[in-house]
Amino acid sequence: MSSQNAHTFYADAVLFDMDGTLTDSIAAVEAAWGKVAKDIGQDPAYVIAATHGKRAVDNLAQFKPHIKAHEMDDEVQNFEESILFFADAYNMYGPGSQRTSPASSPVLNSPLSSGSATPDLSFSPSNSAPSSRASSFVSPRRPSFASKLNNMLTMSVVPEVAVYGQGPQFEDSIMEEDQQDIVMFEANQKKHVLEAWQQEATSVDRSVRILPGVKRMMSSIPEGRYAVATSGAKTYAYGCMTRVGITPPKITITADDKRLKAGKPAPDPFLLAARELGFSATNCVVFEDSPSGIRAGVASGATVIAVCTSHERKHIEHVGAHFVVDNMDKVKCESCADGRLKFTVQL
Repeated sequence: MSSQNAHTFYADAVLFDMDGTLTDSIAAVEAAWGKVAKDIGQDPAYVIAATHGKRAVDNLAQFKPHIKAHEMDDEVQNFEESILFFADAYNMYGPGSQRTSPASSPVLNSPLSSGSATPDLSFSPSNSAPSSRASSFVSPRRPSFASKLNNMLTMSVVPEVAVYGQGPQFEDSIMEEDQQDIVMFEANQKKHVLEAWQQEATSVDRSVRILPGVKRMMSSIPEGRYAVATSGAKTYAYGCMTRVGITPPKITITADDKRLKAGKPAPDPFLLAARELGFSATNCVVFEDSPSGIRAGVASGATVIAVCTSHERKHIEHVGAHFVVDNMDKVKCESCADGRLKFTVQL
């Protein structure tokens, strides 16, 4: 990193916002709020602009005031599951579902099948018990589809690797192809019963993506020295992070944490995250992308680094952040012998 226009400072820990900072699920989030807007007869552009960087519970209370207090938790979960559905629909039921080989099939490997998303819309093929008949099954040509269903009951499945992203492996290549056909058949059957908004969701790729510099930044910080404080509730927050290979840190403060009195732009999420890590927020670095989140970070007393990953620079550079960078590739973190973290920001 060039020393020109580089600024160095020290801190004890890091507090990350999630969406727009670590992950990019903006397309899915905007689609979900767009659906809410249509449901209540409001302009989607207005609702989307008004909700960014704030908790779903606060946004839903504003735009759906008829929701009763005892119904709100379920409403938030349903809304966040709709975000994850928008994020996965293209690869689960749309054109993306037919572009990969069986070993990496999105239908098999999508977190939807791991239980992290909408249960009613998820699909996970059942694991048949190994059969001694499968090892002797040899076919010189492609069997009929009817026989494939029977084959699925008699195939030998190598036990699944207990690692995210790994699906069943089959001893016979024809078995692999058969299995993919069955999975695609089942996925297409499910697609026929999707609601209109779900059908629309399958036409556009709104997959969650990890943002530039995030992997390097997170790997450079010792365990126990960083936390996530997000405006997303647990369903959405954990769903987004795991979809891009981020293991949610032990200290992950989500919007549905009952210890929070207020969400961003109040500093409460960052103050709680710092306290749980065992540090003062004034000795922490906050990474944020939205005006609401930047204000929360500034109010907490932390050093705030704003990333231009979801908003144009002109929309966030006068909100109060100490540094404004294009993305995390512009920031370097090093561990010092005295336990502090050294940050170098390239402007």
